[in-house]
Amino acid sequence: MAPAASRWRDSNVLFVLAALFVPPLAIPLLLLRPEKGSTKVLGCVVLLLMTGVYARTATRIQWPQPSGPPEAHWDALEAHRRAQAKRARGGEDVRAAAAPASTGRYWTSFRGPGAAGRYDEMPVVDDWPSAGLPLLWKQPIGQGWSSFAVADGVAYTLERRRAQEVVAAYDVASGRELWSESWKSSFSESADRDGPRATPVWDEGRVYALGAAGDLVALEAASGRRLWRRDILRENDAANIQWGVAASPVVIGDVVVTMPGGPEGRAVVAYDKLTGEPRWSALSDAVAYTTPMLLTLAGREQLLVVTATRAVGLDPLDGGLLWEHPWATDMGVNAAQPIVVGTDRFILSAGYGHGAALVEVAAAGDAFTTRAVWETNRMKNKLSSSVYHDGHLYGLDEGILACIDVATGDLRWKGGRYGHGQLLLVQGALVVLTEDGELALVEAVPEAFVERARFAALDGQTWNNPAISSGILLVRNSREMAAYRIGAAGAAGASA
Repeated sequence: MAPAASRWRDSNVLFVLAALFVPPLAIPLLLLRPEKGSTKVLGCVVLLLMTGVYARTATRIQWPQPSGPPEAHWDALEAHRRAQAKRARGGEDVRAAAAPASTGRYWTSFRGPGAAGRYDEMPVVDDWPSAGLPLLWKQPIGQGWSSFAVADGVAYTLERRRAQEVVAAYDVASGRELWSESWKSSFSESADRDGPRATPVWDEGRVYALGAAGDLVALEAASGRRLWRRDILRENDAANIQWGVAASPVVIGDVVVTMPGGPEGRAVVAYDKLTGEPRWSALSDAVAYTTPMLLTLAGREQLLVVTATRAVGLDPLDGGLLWEHPWATDMGVNAAQPIVVGTDRFILSAGYGHGAALVEVAAAGDAFTTRAVWETNRMKNKLSSSVYHDGHLYGLDEGILACIDVATGDLRWKGGRYGHGQLLLVQGALVVLTEDGELALVEAVPEAFVERARFAALDGQTWNNPAISSGILLVRNSREMAAYRIGAAGAAGASA
């Protein structure tokens, strides 16, 4: 092949590669080529359009965040727990817990009572000090995106430690690890956000936890002794979803409800909470990341489930389908919890360009119908869930806090950039845990956005839901955990 032809071939290859992968760099290469001027102008326009499309796509991708050296983190975590155990009881076994700081059983499951993200147990501090809420303790924790379930002064959460998933129990007042139970599992995903997602649930002296790869375990709450274990994905012929099992287990009467996403009627499966044996199953949907909710709508107690394509009401006794409402999103991602706003109404929300809808359920004899009262693109809950207060919905619309009038769906205000964090309604105010690990106090009023306080609570990316019990606010991310006193002075259980 002649040298000129070879150079022409190489030039074509270089230009095509640049145009496909780095369009801006292809523009000068195009201008140096022998094509006519009109062809070059058209080519530059196409390359500029490709640049815009690539840039828009890049802003929608959840790019990996620096996670630090896992080995160093795990070494530090293990050293901390050894030193902690040694200080407690002079090195004796700490699985037998000391007397709990509280006997409260208020926040025993994901997002508290009714999964509503609402705290009304006792009075709280409504004027935070400039330096932030009083810190009780802060310490390292294993990887993961779970929240806490709290009962009898003990907080339970899920973590990844090296190649194992771990259920750990912590004394709320001191942060001391009381026990841990583990199994081999190391769920990873492409964005380097590894570890379990779901939150344990406490029920009648037992803890139920569900790992990111489908390991469902029942443990004795006082000691961590394993009672039974199931692999909900394998035994229901289900493939894991992209970002791992995230729907927390829910205890309803004598069963534990899970969402493996299996075919042939095994998308939702209930297990006997004492024996672990399957009791009933329902649906064949691809599942999403939301946790089932037991509630009453249109006069009927039911299990509200959101899959990848719809919301459904199920009979909690046998999983029978009561009604369905379409709710499909890009990529099949539903992660936000439904928000109940009346005796027959709830709000659905999703990110990825979708929005929110007020859904009404109506009973007609033994049958039910649904309708969308309104829909809006002004509340897109991507990774977080909203809260309801006095006729208004407060939530993170793609990372920006917003207020929606529930009656009309109209936007009342939007302000305050918190990233993909989480929020709770705490006695008429919003406690926001930002994606960067800050805690903020915002007024839950429809007139205007008013942030009253903000301080750094954790270091690093924080997607985990906060939890509150007996006046103590618990926060964590994939690197550290902390407890802050939020209960008002004199409130029972508010002191450490």
